[in-house]
Amino acid sequence: MAACSFRRSIASQLSKVLDLPPENLIKSISAVPVSKKRHVADFQLSIASVTEDSSSESIAQDLHLQAQKLAERLKCDAVVSEISTGPGTVNFTINRELLAKTVLQQVLKDGSEYGVKSELFSTVPRQKAVIEFSSPNIAKKFHIGHLRSTIIGNFIANLKVALGHEVIRMNYLGDWGMQFGLLGVGFQCFGNKEKLKSSPLQHLFEVYVQINKEADDENVKKLAKDFFRKLEEHDEQTLSLWKQFRDFSIEEYIRIYKRLGVHFDEYSGESFYQEKSQEVLKMLEDKGLLQKTVKGTGVVDLSEKKDLSLFSTVMRSDGTSLYITRDLAAAIDRMNKHSCDTMIYVTDKSQSNHFQHLFQILKLMGYDWAERCRHVSFGLVQGMKTRRGEVVFLEDVLNEVRSRMLQNMASAKTTKEIEDPIETAEKVGLAALIIQDFRGLLSSDYQFSWDRALQSRGDTGVFLQYTHARLHSLEQMHGNEQLTDINVACLQEPNAISVLQHLLRYDEVLYQSSQDLQPKHIVSYLLTLSHLAAVAHKTLPVKGSAPKVAQARCCLFQAARSVLANGMKLLGITPVTQM
Repeated sequence: MAACSFRRSIASQLSKVLDLPPENLIKSISAVPVSKKRHVADFQLSIASVTEDSSSESIAQDLHLQAQKLAERLKCDAVVSEISTGPGTVNFTINRELLAKTVLQQVLKDGSEYGVKSELFSTVPRQKAVIEFSSPNIAKKFHIGHLRSTIIGNFIANLKVALGHEVIRMNYLGDWGMQFGLLGVGFQCFGNKEKLKSSPLQHLFEVYVQINKEADDENVKKLAKDFFRKLEEHDEQTLSLWKQFRDFSIEEYIRIYKRLGVHFDEYSGESFYQEKSQEVLKMLEDKGLLQKTVKGTGVVDLSEKKDLSLFSTVMRSDGTSLYITRDLAAAIDRMNKHSCDTMIYVTDKSQSNHFQHLFQILKLMGYDWAERCRHVSFGLVQGMKTRRGEVVFLEDVLNEVRSRMLQNMASAKTTKEIEDPIETAEKVGLAALIIQDFRGLLSSDYQFSWDRALQSRGDTGVFLQYTHARLHSLEQMHGNEQLTDINVACLQEPNAISVLQHLLRYDEVLYQSSQDLQPKHIVSYLLTLSHLAAVAHKTLPVKGSAPKVAQARCCLFQAARSVLANGMKLLGITPVTQM
């Protein structure tokens, strides 16, 4: 990684002066974000992070003084061409030609590995993670919350895989429970085998809605109870019908997820944990953690003082398990099966308490690995409607975004003849959805707007795709250039330097996202990269420039496109080459 060699070089000079090992300094030296207003240095060392004394009164003035004193003891060398100080920082400017040469060589050599091979990750152990995301309920709506869970989980999995971790992508379906009694009866009344095969999600949903209208009828209630009891007793006929519901639904989900660019390694579900949740109840009882209430339900006391001021209900009065019991069984089972280092659950924030309880109970049961489980929660999205009304199926959203994008493309003057407009519209539209979703903190709620998401200018996914397509066609026109011995003296304009400086920061941004699992760092990085590339594209023409200059600029734009594509893929976006 280009930034690494520069950081190391600065750290080794600092380590002699400060008498600290260079590896302690590397994390304190960071690339400076590009500023539109003024020319900035390339790296800065924050003085506060390397000084012992940090009593607050003396801080600001003192740090500034310390920065100046330290700067006086440092010398420029072959790597650093200028040293200056700012408020509490020492700033380093890298030799301009060395900057251009190192960054471009590294980006073009590393390709899709650029940034992920950085030594910032050298202290991060490679891990095995199970990520549970999407997890819709069979025969019920696939609402916008499921869509958020799907794209966020996919991003976390992509990022972890890129950083060399092993990931198991898990979809935990709502495929069990009393509603299947109702669905079974509904199917016996209104079901159609052909429709179940051809469009299972829609057909089961319609059957469920229909039978629900009669759910208060005593006779229907009794039939539903009987059907579910037969399921629990593994009655062959009942089980085979249920299995068709499940298998056909998964088949259709796989097809739709493919349009989203998402896949799963395992389709698990609550149904797997019926028997195992009974074992969990027995374990809780054996460990003396299961308490019976007056009503006959089973609870686990989670309070500090053991006065039941906080508890979690894990058993119904008839001895059957609840959702959390099945989650406990699933967590223990996954750990035994995959012996992973961490488990990450991606669901909306209304389930925060559920996961706190889940992890607490696991800890009480003596499973220390519960400490390494994480709930990545996200906020609610208001106002996502399609032309047909509210979102019922994931496919509705995908079709809507595709048709709106096709319309926008048709009315845009710049659109050339595209080989596959439908495919392109879908990829660009998805980018728009994903960027609108990932721009803020995941935990914040936001108001969805089709118009805002699909704007071609401004900070949108459409703009990222447009930039990628433009840089790609520039490469097609001039791309056969030899990119080995470029003349970097030709890349000294401020707009070229800004792009190079920004490329330097990519590994730090990846590191930040890998720590807090928030995609917004990468999103804002890519939006800035696209803006900087657009300005450079305007002011640094390739066409009509002297061959050496044209070649160097080509190389710069190719590097920008490469990093843009890498970042987009991590977010779950497929970059388009025409628009």
